[in-house]
Order: sequence, then C-alpha cells, then structure tokens
Amino acid sequence: MLTILNQLVYFGFFQSLFLLVIYLFSSKKRTKINGFMAFLIAILFIGLLGKVVHNTEVFGKNFRLIALSEFSALLFGPTIYLFTSSVLEKKYYTFKRLVHYIPGFMYSVFILIYFIIPSDAIIIERSKTGELMRVIYMCHAVGLIVNLTYWFLSWSIFKNFSKKMKNEISYEIQNQFLFRFLIIIGCCLFIWSVLYITSLLGIDMIERKARPYIWIVLTLIILFITYYSMISPQVLQIIPEELENKKYNKSKLSYQDLNTLKHELELIMIEKKPYLNSKLLKSELAQLLGVNNPELARLLNENIGMNFFEYVNYYRIKEFVTLAQTEKAKQFTFFGLAQESGFHSKTTFNKSFKKLMGSSPSEYFNKNLQ
Repeated sequence: MLTILNQLVYFGFFQSLFLLVIYLFSSKKRTKINGFMAFLIAILFIGLLGKVVHNTEVFGKNFRLIALSEFSALLFGPTIYLFTSSVLEKKYYTFKRLVHYIPGFMYSVFILIYFIIPSDAIIIERSKTGELMRVIYMCHAVGLIVNLTYWFLSWSIFKNFSKKMKNEISYEIQNQFLFRFLIIIGCCLFIWSVLYITSLLGIDMIERKARPYIWIVLTLIILFITYYSMISPQVLQIIPEELENKKYNKSKLSYQDLNTLKHELELIMIEKKPYLNSKLLKSELAQLLGVNNPELARLLNENIGMNFFEYVNYYRIKEFVTLAQTEKAKQFTFFGLAQESGFHSKTTFNKSFKKLMGSSPSEYFNKNLQ
C-alpha cells in the first residue's frame, strides 16, 4: 500500500508541476485555468514537494518535510467554494474574496510555529507527554470543520443555481461535470469524517493509514478538474449566453392584471405553441406576453403555482399525449414524439411525464389505451 501511495504522490507532484509550467509560461492556456484553482495548485505543489523530498530521503527522513503538506489542508474547502461561485455566480477574483483564505493562512502559521520551527528535542518531549498527538487530532478536527463547511456552502450554491435556472429556462442544463465534482469531494470528506470519528473511539490505526490516501485523492481531484477545464473549457460554460449579464425591472402588476395575463398566457400557449421550441427561455415567453421577466415569474409563481420549467413542460406533456393518440404516433418512438412536443432530453421528458401523470409513458398508455 505504501508503494501505491508513493506512486500517487509522484503522479500528483508531476501533474501539478506540469499545470504550473503551463499557467506561468502559456498566456493562451492561462485564460482557461480558473484563477482560484491555479492558486491552490501552487500550494499543492509545495505540499507534494515536501512528500517527494521526504520519500526520496534527499535530506533524510525529516518529518518537517511532511508537515509542509499541511499548508494546503485548509485550502481545499475555500477553493472549492470560490471555484463553484466563480463558475455559477460569475464572482471572479477580488481582494475581498481572499478573506476565505484567512483560516488556511492562520493554520499554516500555526503548523510552521508548532511543527516545523521547534527543535527535535522539543518535538520528542511533546510526543512523550501525548501533547503532540492531541494537537494533531485538534488540527484534523479544524481541517474537517472548515472543509466541510465550505463544501456545504458550495453545494448550496449549486442547488440554488439549479433552482434558479428552472425559473429561467425550459430545458435541463448540462451541469453534470460540476455535480459529480462536488459529489466526489463530498464523499472524500465524508470518509475522512468517519475515519476521524473511529479514531476517537480508539481505532486510530485505520485512520492513520487511510488519511494520507484521502489527502492524495483530494489533491488528484483538484488537479484533474483544473486540467480538464483547461482542455475542455466548455464543461464550465453552464449558464446560457442569453442569460448572462441580463437585468430586469421589478414587477408592478396588480392582482387583477395578473389574472388577465394568466388568461392571455394560456391563449398564447394554446394558439402559438411556443413550448415546441426546445430551447425556450422565460425572457422569450415574457416578450410574447408583452411583460418583463419578473412579471412573468410572479404570474407563474403566484397565480399558476409553477416555475417556468414546470409550466412549459406541462404543455409539452399535453402535446405529447395528444400526438400519441394520432396516426402520426405510429412513425415515432416515445422519445421521438417527445422531441416533436418540444422536449430536449429523454431524461427531462421521463421525469416530467411521471411527475405530472403519475406513471411512466409506457405504463400510462398501456393502461389508458387498452
């Protein structure tokens, strides 16, 4: 197992070195690397350098080299948060945002003062009294608390973004890359938490042996996301271009106006069938109705009780059911008919149909067309 860990360390080290060289010397590629990730790569490089030098014993088996890796321990969570925020909320680098790195900076100063600067005699004495292990456990607890807190903040941004998009667009956005990234990071932190708890219960050897692997896996994930976003930047272009930098006025409609608009909107959906556009945006439907975006949002939420995504797909399902009972249906599969009805993806169609009709398309028609 130790050999595998060392190989992962070397792989991560050379990968981080490769990315840093690209970032520093390729102005074209530099624009494709998220600035927050570039900062973390530099910190990871220092940590991995300490492990590589320690493993090769260039300066002997000096534990202080291993302690260098702790400099990045509290930087995972904040960077994941800032990265997620920059992708989904378009909040880019500012000096104010660096406040999130204050816990990591203070932690690094503590590691330097407590573990690296003191003499071997002091470290040995702390180890004999048990103080050293207590401090190590305290450091791990702080690391878990900070990183988990920032992971939950990142997940909250992701969920709020997904919810917001359902009020703006009528199709599923391609956010699986970021979703899987957050899930994998969350799983690593969960495993780390479980192992830490087991160590507090007296089974400390499992945690000691597994901890380095968790750290290396987290490192490789960060490096992978940076490399992949560099060679395929489109995976981070989640927000539709039509929605970026779009500003709207606030709604000033009365309840009577909303009731009138509700009837007009139903006529538009029936007569003009804008839902057949698989990429329909709320702003486009608002323009057809002659209102602004917040006014349509208020109409949907207060008078109709649906968000934009649900409302448009409601009419698409009605169109699908109608088409399925015509002669034309014999020429198409269920998904073919769904596309004719305006659906963009099979997954969205199946979810929307089951939510509205209470069963899958095949179950519904087997029951109702017998």
